Amino acid sequence: MQLIIDRFEGDYAVCERRDSKESLNLERNLFPSHAKEGDLVEYSDGKIQILDNTAQVKRIQDRMKRLWK
Repeated sequence: MQLIIDRFEGDYAVCERRDSKESLNLERNLFPSHAKEGDLVEYSDGKIQILDNTAQVKRIQDRMKRLWK
């Protein structure tokens, strides 16, 4: 399942499921040390892999530009 890291709180990463917007708390030690807020990750079989979210960042930046016009 694809998740977006919302924030880190203590020993947990608070993530949002991309498909259902459901919030999940996962143990921080499952994530690579370079994981950061806003990263798109794949969670499968108890493992986390950071995905390339360049397209997602571009969409967000474009939306922000339109909002501030």
